[in-house]
Amino acid sequence: QLQASGGGLVQPGGSLRLSCVVSGFTFEYYTMGWFRQFPGKEREGIACISTSSRNSFTYYQDSVKGRFTISKDNAKNTVHLQIDDLKPDDTAIYYCVAVGLRATRTCLSDLASFGTWGQGTQVTVSS
Repeated sequence: QLQASGGGLVQPGGSLRLSCVVSGFTFEYYTMGWFRQFPGKEREGIACISTSSRNSFTYYQDSVKGRFTISKDNAKNTVHLQIDDLKPDDTAIYYCVAVGLRATRTCLSDLASFGTWGQGTQVTVSS
């Protein structure tokens, strides 16, 4: 089970840290990531990370590099997504996803095709 939290209403320029807590499976052996869905549009991949404590692999969609940071806390079975300098265009539902595959540069595709999805958390950026 994947439990996402941390969304909310934030002003442009602000920051949020989303969290996804994993339960029911061994956190160490997965690839996890974050997607978002804009109103009326397909979900788009943001970033992914290896959950292995021995692997520092991360991957970002080109369009989000610089403002988004994915990280993990193995002790808490949690993956985070830090979003800085939020813009109104970041308004979306954000989802965390997990897949039992080794993390590679195709991780976002792997997550989209084979992943287990958590419930979303709404992020609204507005003044």
